[in-house]
Amino acid sequence: MSLTKREQSRIERTLAAALTDACEAGKVEIVGFQWLTHDVDYQRFPESLRVIWVFAGQAEQDAAIAKGQDRLMQTLTAGALEAAAIQLETLPTHVHFDNEQQCLRVDGGNWQQRLTRQRSSKR
Repeated sequence: MSLTKREQSRIERTLAAALTDACEAGKVEIVGFQWLTHDVDYQRFPESLRVIWVFAGQAEQDAAIAKGQDRLMQTLTAGALEAAAIQLETLPTHVHFDNEQQCLRVDGGNWQQRLTRQRSSKR
């Protein structure tokens, strides 16, 4: 089923608002967490949806995961998706972790380029 531009815009607004709430909660509870973003190809929605939790550096990312905070990020993501009325079969495959340090090293700090490259490599 193809989504109209109007439907895509409605989903995008709702999703962005819900993920903003998850981001603010994450900033309070997860050391080293900076921000989150999402990436989606609406021609393959919702299976193409990716939520990316971004840390300052690799050390912060690794420490958060080692402390089990990846489960908290998945829980916050699940709550945001529920609030946005988006259902996914396997949530963990849609939640990703990244960091500013790696983006700077590999993509010169260009997040749009990084997300596009990562999306292309997943196909």
